[in-house]
Amino acid sequence: MAIPTGHEPTPNHGTVVIVEDDHNIAELVDLYLRNAGFRVLQAADAVRGLELVAQEQPCLVLMDIGLPGPMDGLEACRELRRRSDVPVVVITARDDEVDRVLGLELGADDYVTKPFSPRELVARVRAILRRTDASHRPTEEPLSIGTVTVDPLRREVSVEDQSVALTAREFDLLAHFAANQGIVLTRQQLLDAVWGPGWFGDERTVDVHVRQLRRKLGDALPLATVWGVGYRCG
Repeated sequence: MAIPTGHEPTPNHGTVVIVEDDHNIAELVDLYLRNAGFRVLQAADAVRGLELVAQEQPCLVLMDIGLPGPMDGLEACRELRRRSDVPVVVITARDDEVDRVLGLELGADDYVTKPFSPRELVARVRAILRRTDASHRPTEEPLSIGTVTVDPLRREVSVEDQSVALTAREFDLLAHFAANQGIVLTRQQLLDAVWGPGWFGDERTVDVHVRQLRRKLGDALPLATVWGVGYRCG
């Protein structure tokens, strides 16, 4: 794999915090992200990573699951979600469904499994940021699903005027359901629309995010499972 070389461009896409104890992996990802125009900060453990997030207010965090010390990546992800809605991509050394599902349930927006392509990782970072970047947000009027209100412009969700905090991916999934009420959507259609047609992952990812929406919105969300097909909202 060719490693990008040449003069490093002036960062203009925001700050990314990498929380990764493997120095070689951290340096390689750092190089690709900087070449793509990001400012990059590194932390080798969860405590330092959370400190950097609090201090620097990054646009995205890359969080390794298998971190050394008293707090692993999953615990750090849980703690991060208590403090911030910054997009998080978890990194796992194993193709372990438990790790992936736990990471997503704790609020991660995406995951990658080692070994991974740095170029693919940069593409995923860009895709997540495009969805959360204010300059790419739609200007539609708020949508209602039962007592749930989805405001695409402000990227806010409320139930009977009470705000509900969602991750970026959860919001995108809910907004897609809101725009397609009454239509049965397959898991693959949801992956293509919300994660993008170039996303690499299995359909269980949709189920994890649906479970999170149901947990956070409860009975206010009229979202039905159509067994063997997918989901229907409204």
